[in-house]
Amino acid sequence: MSKKLVVVGAGMASGRMLEHLFAADPDAYDVTLFNAEPRGNYNRLMLSPVLSGEKTYEQIVTHDDDWYAANKVTTRFGEKVTGIDRDRKVVIGDKGEVAYDKLVIATGSNPFIIPLPGHDLPGVIAYRDLEDTEAMIALGARPGARAVVIGGGLLGLEAAAGMAARGVDVTVVHIMGHLMERQLDESAGFLLRRSLMEKGITVLCGANSEEIVAGPDGRAAALRLDDGTELPCDLLVMAVGIRPSVALAKEAGLAVGRGVHVDDQMVTSDADILALGECVEHNGALFGLVAPLYDQAKVLAHTLTGTADAFVNKEVSTKLKVTGCDLFSAGDFADAANREDIVFRDPSRGVYKRLVIEGDRLIGAVMYGDTADGAWFYSLIKDRTDIAEMRETLIFGPAYQGGAAADPLSAVAALPLDAEICGCNGICKGTIVDAIAGGATDLGAVRAKTKASASCGTCTGLVEQVLQLQLGDSFKMPAAQPVCACTDHTHEDVRRLIKVKELKSQPAVWQELGWKTPNGCHVCRPAVNFYLLADWPLEYADDPQSRFVNERKHANIQKDGTFSVMPRMWGGITTPDELRAIADAADKYNVPTVKVTGGQRIDLLGVRGEDLPAIWADLNRAGMVSGHAYSKGLRTVKTCVGSDHCRFGTQDSTGLGIKLEKVLWGSWTPHKVKLGVSGCPRNCAEATCKDVGIVCVDSGYQVGVAGAAGMDVKETERLANATTEEEAIELTIAFIQLYRENAKYLDRPYKWVAKVGLDWVKERVVDDLDSRRALVERFEISQSVYRKDPWAQHVATERKRYAPLADLTLEAAE
Repeated sequence: MSKKLVVVGAGMASGRMLEHLFAADPDAYDVTLFNAEPRGNYNRLMLSPVLSGEKTYEQIVTHDDDWYAANKVTTRFGEKVTGIDRDRKVVIGDKGEVAYDKLVIATGSNPFIIPLPGHDLPGVIAYRDLEDTEAMIALGARPGARAVVIGGGLLGLEAAAGMAARGVDVTVVHIMGHLMERQLDESAGFLLRRSLMEKGITVLCGANSEEIVAGPDGRAAALRLDDGTELPCDLLVMAVGIRPSVALAKEAGLAVGRGVHVDDQMVTSDADILALGECVEHNGALFGLVAPLYDQAKVLAHTLTGTADAFVNKEVSTKLKVTGCDLFSAGDFADAANREDIVFRDPSRGVYKRLVIEGDRLIGAVMYGDTADGAWFYSLIKDRTDIAEMRETLIFGPAYQGGAAADPLSAVAALPLDAEICGCNGICKGTIVDAIAGGATDLGAVRAKTKASASCGTCTGLVEQVLQLQLGDSFKMPAAQPVCACTDHTHEDVRRLIKVKELKSQPAVWQELGWKTPNGCHVCRPAVNFYLLADWPLEYADDPQSRFVNERKHANIQKDGTFSVMPRMWGGITTPDELRAIADAADKYNVPTVKVTGGQRIDLLGVRGEDLPAIWADLNRAGMVSGHAYSKGLRTVKTCVGSDHCRFGTQDSTGLGIKLEKVLWGSWTPHKVKLGVSGCPRNCAEATCKDVGIVCVDSGYQVGVAGAAGMDVKETERLANATTEEEAIELTIAFIQLYRENAKYLDRPYKWVAKVGLDWVKERVVDDLDSRRALVERFEISQSVYRKDPWAQHVATERKRYAPLADLTLEAAE
């Protein structure tokens, strides 16, 4: 007969313990699970993405009703445990008693509320559970809402960033001199504060709260500081720390200090009662991060099944879940006489790294802006590795140990299985190794199985190295291809170095980046030309001779040497006058073929080179401009007739398509870009296979990106839902600009998004309103410089006979 196990608290620690227990012996215990919240186990770490809108509550549920049913767990959710009778071995709940053979206390912690005057007013909340998160989400739905967050630690900053992402005016009040003082030194704290303020969050450090002021309705209306400053608010969030929830254990007569005392096997002072999580104290230590809680869960499950194990408190690392703030901290970085620092600063990139060394051991690491090597530094701290021989190159990470040419695989091989590889999704090396052993033999399969590298993409190289280590020669690492034979640099290297070194001319690129050919070649010059004009629109002058022949001739060359001329038709709309002008031009210049294209335009095929300036002039006089059918830029915006004419149309898709085309036309991009706007989900404009596709629905606009309908066929991925035309246009412009600034030349958007991950794109285009608006602003600056009708420009300045083609490689037309 199974023993009876009662668990009080359905949080992450007890949930992981139950997983280990059921895996080891599913029939060992009949389990009853109490939880004061009216729900089971969910990932509290992911409340921040729920608050910011990146995830839903359903996406962070760890154990749903089906899981509990499958494991025969009796759930008593929404029921508070009021006492433990150790003599009778029963747990007393609001709805009755339950007997136990073994009891696990996992009551977690309570948020600390500063006893300021007014702390108990309505509108003052902590940040601990789903209800707190929902209160902040509801605030974001109120126009002009204001919030004050007391506390500049992890939770406080995540709360502030989440509300700011929803449009709330947020002020953070922190009593210490810099943010996250327990995890960061002053320099990193300064960079973090600057980054948050750039997101529109007001940050007040060294500020002491005095009173929470009530408004006429009796709710919290402002926070008064000790200098008399009043900060108005509609909601006040206290995130100043947590305290172990020990009342239940204390009333039961268990040994309690700051937390419930447990030994190495997670057993309390009563041999039949065990405890784990934020409520426990082990050898004087308390716990607030998830890694040690999961270690405790494994040990406690082993104790319940009679397997020898012992909990050992290890070093922990911290990462901040705030979009655009890449931060890592581990170990001890306090100043001391017997310690030395190694510091790396790159202000132009916002990168700061500090390593703290004591003797021949790394004891602390703080990184901001570039945290890719965080897992490696963390393993050195945790394993107390002797770093004497790598002292000179330690700050540069694992790839430089033994010299710059050292094999980086050796560093990855040395990482323990619990080393974190993917910070965005919390995936460790062991999880990836298990996935590979289970049949995931390429990067895509590992992503699908574990989500490692599926978010921001910065850990992709590490994941590939783990694949190579596990699979050996059967896995081929993708080779980093240089731009061309003129250089050893990849496209990504060139893009990065142009920004970092502020290179603003082609000669500067050739000189500073060590080009082997003095002036480049037909392969690299178009790419470098685009990168320069995308990054420095106000400083760099476009070089027409560094463009492909079609872009230089403003027309698509055909196989017989003639050209295709295609005037722009905004959103596929034309007029009788435009049609007459096209017909007249076709007659006048003996155009052999007039073709209606798939992009809802009219193509004049077979125009002789010498007639190009004249036909452009005639079409210009009719009010038509180049359709850029030859360019690496916006080609078409395909539309359906929408709500103006169609009985199924939900919005004015034609009007939106025209607005988008008029905003985006003339913009140079890494490859051609095509848009579609469909007036309803019937999708007559085929928006779901475009680079950007918008489907109109009753509630607004579904904005999708990264579709394809050429050599590859791919459906768009949902970027965001917009409620207004203006929002849909802004999202589209921001996406195009992010693509312009970051993609490899000749990569279509779907290839680029596959590399960086849609989550990374969303963080910058959807979640971070300041980032979105900055992208739009930079796009407008570029357009103000480079958007010119090339036909009109050419006619005005170069009305001369067709010149022979230059020596640049020809490209295929559409």
